[in-house]
Formats: sequence, C-alpha cells, structure tokens
Amino acid sequence: MVLIPLLQRCVQLLFLPIFVLSYLGLWGSLCKSIFPYLMSKACRLVNKIMHKEKQQLFSRLPDFAGPSGKLTVLEIGAGSGANFQFYPPGCRVICTDPNPNFEQYLLNNVAESQHLQFEGFVVAAAENLRPVPDNSVDVVVSTHVLCSVRNATVALNEVLRVLRPGGAYFFMDHVAGDRFSWCYFWQQICDPTWNYLGDGCSVTRETWKVLENAKFSKLNLRHIMAPVVFIVVRPHILGYAVK
Repeated sequence: MVLIPLLQRCVQLLFLPIFVLSYLGLWGSLCKSIFPYLMSKACRLVNKIMHKEKQQLFSRLPDFAGPSGKLTVLEIGAGSGANFQFYPPGCRVICTDPNPNFEQYLLNNVAESQHLQFEGFVVAAAENLRPVPDNSVDVVVSTHVLCSVRNATVALNEVLRVLRPGGAYFFMDHVAGDRFSWCYFWQQICDPTWNYLGDGCSVTRETWKVLENAKFSKLNLRHIMAPVVFIVVRPHILGYAVK
C-alpha cells in the first residue's frame, strides 16, 4: 500500500529535527538523558489510568513466594520504579535497566516505598541479566519493556534462567492491534517515528506470539484495550507465565 509509506514520511517530517540529530549521531545520548525524566512523569499518569489492571495483575505476586515465605522480585526495565506501589509488603526487590539515567528517579520511588526491601539497581539489558544468578528469584516483572528490547526471545530466555522452578514472570505491554483495524493502520504509520521518540519502542510487535513460543509450563495471558489517549498504544496484553 503506497499510502502508508507516504503517511510515514509526513509524520517523520513533523519530527524532522530529531531525525537530523540522529543522522548527526547526537540523538541517542540526548534521548537517553531526557527519556527517564519524561517517563517518570508519564508512568505516574499510566498508574492512575491503569490502576485497576495493575492492582489485579500484581495481586497474584504473593502466590509465588519461595519455600521460606519470602518473595524476591526482579524487575527488568524497572525505569523509575512505577510498579513499587503494587508490590506486597516485605518483598525483596532487585531492579535492572539498560539506561543508568533512570537510577535517580528510581531511588526517589524507593524512598517512598518503605514497605519494600530494596536490594539494588543494576545497569543491564533484559537480554543479558548476567549479574543475576540462575534460579535465584521467585518472580520477574516487566511492564512496557518487551516493546523496546532488541530481542524478546533472548530476553525471555534470560527470564527463564533467573527464575526458580515454579516461579513466575508477570508482564504488561502494548502490542500490535488487529491487522484489519484502524489502530493497526495508524500503528504502521507512526512506528518508524515512535521508535526514535520512545528510545527503541515499537508499536507493531506481536509480543504474545513470543510468549506463546517461550518454554514456560503455563501461560495466563489476556488482551485488553487500555483506556489511554493514543490509539497506537491501546492494544495491550497482560498476565503471567510460570516456569
């Protein structure tokens, strides 16, 4: 379809300065520095809009506490720590993110989350969680992370590696809409520009297929339409998968 590439170019023209900065090799570092600030603000709004969905999802976390009754949570792509308020009291939390500039915002949320036992922040991509030992955590959490990782299959293999047997991976992500919907039409148009604005984020990934093909023993996944303003990020998946 000729119309989609044409409209993609029109959207790109609206954000021409960003593409020029990228061509000059300047946008990457600039985006890494300002993106955490913008996301720390955006995540507060997302928590309000999707409070019910997150609360319901994370209410299952205590079910996966270890034999001692303690719960150890590893959050990958933790960003500013927006999920902390939904974690049960007393759980140990380890956080990773590939962008070190998130740490200052995350520590602010740590200070406000006295109900948690914070174990530290590690700069690491989801595809390489080498600092985390095998079979060492009860739960892995990621929200709006698989939309931007370079390789979701490798990231999920790492999730399976660090989870103890019987542990669970909790996820929430925006995904591609139905192929014949207006939503998917606009997703295709916006995706090339969105990738630059969102530090590698894509709005056309069919992430549920990667989860279905991962080697989890059980997958509990559902599709929803999130009540957000931008149509391109309304289709969501959320749920949990058991190792």
